[in-house]
Amino acid sequence: MTTTPYLSRRHLLLAAAATPLASALPFSARADAPMMGASLAPYRRFKLGAFEVTTLLAGTRTVPEPHKIFGLNASDEDFAAASEANFIPADAAQFFFTPTLINTGSEVILFDTGLSPAGTVAAIEAAGYTADQIDRVVITHMHGDHIGGIYEDAPTFANATYATGEVEMDHWDMSGNDGFEAKIRPIQDQFDLMKEGSTVASGITAMEAFGHTLGHLAFHVESDGERLILGADFANHYVYSLAHPDWEVLYDADKSMAAQTRRKMLDMMATDRVPFIGYHMPFPALGYVDTRDGGFTYVPASYQTMIEG
Repeated sequence: MTTTPYLSRRHLLLAAAATPLASALPFSARADAPMMGASLAPYRRFKLGAFEVTTLLAGTRTVPEPHKIFGLNASDEDFAAASEANFIPADAAQFFFTPTLINTGSEVILFDTGLSPAGTVAAIEAAGYTADQIDRVVITHMHGDHIGGIYEDAPTFANATYATGEVEMDHWDMSGNDGFEAKIRPIQDQFDLMKEGSTVASGITAMEAFGHTLGHLAFHVESDGERLILGADFANHYVYSLAHPDWEVLYDADKSMAAQTRRKMLDMMATDRVPFIGYHMPFPALGYVDTRDGGFTYVPASYQTMIEG
């Protein structure tokens, strides 16, 4: 007598799993997908107490020969060793340009404006806002990659008021700088001027962080007991500026003062375990500071801001 072998449900499932999926698909569905190219989402939003904070990728580019920018007082050997230890090339660096939006619930405040109106407005719109919804624009300092998006034939943010540091405005007002003349001069009389302790909005306070420029400001943000530092350009690279805060940076106006500011701010953030947004940190530009080997190290944020409590 012939018997039929018993096939259990487990055997059937295993057989189905072993069958190549492609064999069941029409030929057209198996065609190779086109290459899409490397990309980053242009924004990241998280809660800070009652505030919503959104970092905006207004631009990014590869810059060759970073040792001509960072570590001007470091040897080629030390620069190469620092790069290799952190798995980054010594002959190129990726620059990020990251304005920040804070929605306080009553105001939408933009900190810095990127390289151009187009790039910054595109990121703002990707994040679900429009340029007309910006109530206030705060300029941390007046380098071109921070003021480039504020004005082009007309104000980019038509309904916004403006604020920047008093020392910063005084310096650039007398500088003859082309960027200042094109971007700030047409709206200069609309700026509120700030100093240490000035309040942008309830919970957002200016901090002197001089050195990168002569009137560079950072900002302390606090809502419902949660804290954040908007660091702007007090540190320009997550390795070269944190692990080596005394390394000189080409773009720092007062290199000695900038190094003192870096050490002071990094020590505060490491001690208080407060996160910071750095304008040029790897996007989404949010991270923490830890101490290591007499210097500091950057700890990128992961899911800390996603946890609902």
